[in-house]
Amino acid sequence: MSKKPKLLSDLFHETLKDIYFAENKILKTLPKMAKAAQSKELQKAFTKHRRETEGQVKRLNQVFKIIGKPPRGKTCAAINGITEEGAEIMKDFKGMPALDAGLLAAAQAVEHYEMSRYGTLRTWAEELGMADAARLLQATLDEEKATDSALTKLAESLVNVEAEQKLAA
Repeated sequence: MSKKPKLLSDLFHETLKDIYFAENKILKTLPKMAKAAQSKELQKAFTKHRRETEGQVKRLNQVFKIIGKPPRGKTCAAINGITEEGAEIMKDFKGMPALDAGLLAAAQAVEHYEMSRYGTLRTWAEELGMADAARLLQATLDEEKATDSALTKLAESLVNVEAEQKLAA
C-alpha cells in the first residue's frame, strides 16, 4: 500500500498547528516576562502584546474553522527553545542592568519566528485559494511587525541605554 501524497494543504495545516502551539506558549510566557522586567515601559509592552496574542489565537481559531479542522497545536521545538533562552536570561540576569535588554532580545526572537510563520502561512493560504484565511493571517503578521518595531524603538531609546549607563555608573 502506497502512502497518500502530502500536499500543500497538509503542510498548511501542520504549520498552523505549530503556530497555534507557539501562540499559546507565548500567552503563558509573557506574564512571566512582564513580571521579570525592571522597566515599566517594557512591562507595558509585554502586557500589551499578551492582549494582542489573545486576539491572534482567536484569529487562528477562525482559520482552523475555515479549513474544517479542530484548533489543535503540535509541539513546536523552535518556540520551546526560544522561550527556554528567555527563561535562562530571567534567571542569569535577575536584578542585573542588562536584564531588560536580554528580555527584549528574547521577545524579538519570538517576534521574528512568528513573522516567518505568519508570512509563510499567509502566502500558502493565498495559493490555496483561502482569501479569508489569508486576510486573517495578514492581520496577525501586521501586528507582529508592529510589535517588533515597537520593541526595537524601546531597545534603542531606553532599555539598551539604561543597561549601559547602569554599568558605567
